Amino acid sequence: MPIRTRKDWEKKESLLFSPFATKSSESLGRKHSEESHDFRPEFQRDRERIVHSSAFRSLEYKTQIPLNGTGDHVRTRLTHTIEVASLARSLCRSLGLNEDLAESIALARDLGHPPFGHPVEHTLDQLMQDAGGFGRRHQSLRVVEQLEIKYPEFNGLNLTHEVRQGLNPLPRTESQPSLESQAVDLADEIAHSCHDLEDALESGLIEPTALLGIELWKETESTVRKNYARLDAERTRRFVARCLADHLMEDATRSSAVNLAELAPSSAADAQAAGHRLLTFTLPMRVKIQNLRTFLSENLYHHPGVREVNQRACQVLQGLFEFYHAHPHLIAERAVLRIKKEGVSRAVCDFLSSLTDRTALQYYARHVGTDDLLRELAVQPDRPATSGLQLV
Repeated sequence: MPIRTRKDWEKKESLLFSPFATKSSESLGRKHSEESHDFRPEFQRDRERIVHSSAFRSLEYKTQIPLNGTGDHVRTRLTHTIEVASLARSLCRSLGLNEDLAESIALARDLGHPPFGHPVEHTLDQLMQDAGGFGRRHQSLRVVEQLEIKYPEFNGLNLTHEVRQGLNPLPRTESQPSLESQAVDLADEIAHSCHDLEDALESGLIEPTALLGIELWKETESTVRKNYARLDAERTRRFVARCLADHLMEDATRSSAVNLAELAPSSAADAQAAGHRLLTFTLPMRVKIQNLRTFLSENLYHHPGVREVNQRACQVLQGLFEFYHAHPHLIAERAVLRIKKEGVSRAVCDFLSSLTDRTALQYYARHVGTDDLLRELAVQPDRPATSGLQLV
């Protein structure tokens, strides 16, 4: 059987993809010139570079919501990332978009995410106010452009323009993100809404009865019970959560297909110049999702147990920031040039955002921490496992 070359795949893209999909052969290229690969198209190369990066591997031990360490099946930042990539691929396949590009964007989006979840991101941003601030999307771009060390000629992963733009789209009102990037945005919203809810139910932070007033859950559960009236409570809960994600995916696919058919863009550039996003949920679904997100904010993200761990985690990161700011020589040797170029604060921020939950706790215990704070962060025998992070 003949080998399928890169050019073969590029021809296949031109035949199978929609006119408005981003084609590998039309990529604007890489910051540092490289010869094209004989067998792999450009966005496939990007995906594999991301998966093989150390920043990607570290996502396994970074918290999605502060339940990591309380169960073997609770999602981490890595599993969340993989789920978003899977949803984005499914959406792109249905709409004839470039799956490799969408997956690469999805896999790289959280590479710069700090340990302990979103509250620490806000803490780092406050600590960095006098040095340019902090945002995980911008930090992910720093990871793939500067911080990963893989190649002799340059820093970073040297990803294509399209993937890098998907990590940090240019803030231009006249241009929208690529359709593949929009697919990742929808996939991320579905994953956050459905999978955070599923984890909260699994951990016992939210009881199923509390969801009876949430329209999305009530509608989905009603449909499930009509077809499976005798399911036990646990199986019903898990199947409803699964059906909820499928319901949102179907709405996003059908709504986006209608939008694309109405505008009928002739190219990827035309789609980006539309003036508004073409990949969307329907308006009624957007309202229902917002109601669910409000519920999660009030009952999960601001749950007393979650809020307590978040506060302690922010204390850990602030303590580490202050310590390494005073002792920058303890950061890896390769940060020396970054300190000279961008200052101590940025180098410390890069270092801290790269840490996993457990390495952050270990460094805090070694350099800063008091036994009391570490005990509060660790799971205690006399307190529910859902309200703490496991110190390992």
